Amino acid sequence: MATRNRNLSSYAEGTIPSGADFTIGIIVSEWNSDITNVLYEGCLKTLLENNASKEKIITIKVPGSFELPSAAQLLLESRELDAVICLGCIIKGDTKHDEYIATAVSHGIMIVSIDYSTPVIFGVLTTDNLEQAQERAGGKHGNKGDEAAISALKMAAIRQNLI
Repeated sequence: MATRNRNLSSYAEGTIPSGADFTIGIIVSEWNSDITNVLYEGCLKTLLENNASKEKIITIKVPGSFELPSAAQLLLESRELDAVICLGCIIKGDTKHDEYIATAVSHGIMIVSIDYSTPVIFGVLTTDNLEQAQERAGGKHGNKGDEAAISALKMAAIRQNLI
């Protein structure tokens, strides 16, 4: 994704699959909502710009990033989806709490993706401070919500072609 002083949220047109045939879930953490709402807006805008149907996008809000994997599992158990996008923001504090949460969330998202043979996209910011989060939620490093949407479309197309 992004590297120092580089915005990688831009993609070459024509390389992004159409979302017209896909049903996509978006799960958004309410914790750090000033950041996660911007991630969500970018994600939704990018999906719609790439022909995803608003009627085929299911959005769920969860209390925090820790709840993203279980919500992804519940969503995949409730309906057939082509991809799920998990959006959250974990900011380092005075303790190692952020490390434990980020590890659990990343591992949980991977396990759900493998167990359900469905792309579950890790759109969770893990930053040292609020400024870094803002830079990745529409700031100088782009919007990681956009990148999560692009990843979901690409992975959904791969899944569709292989299944």
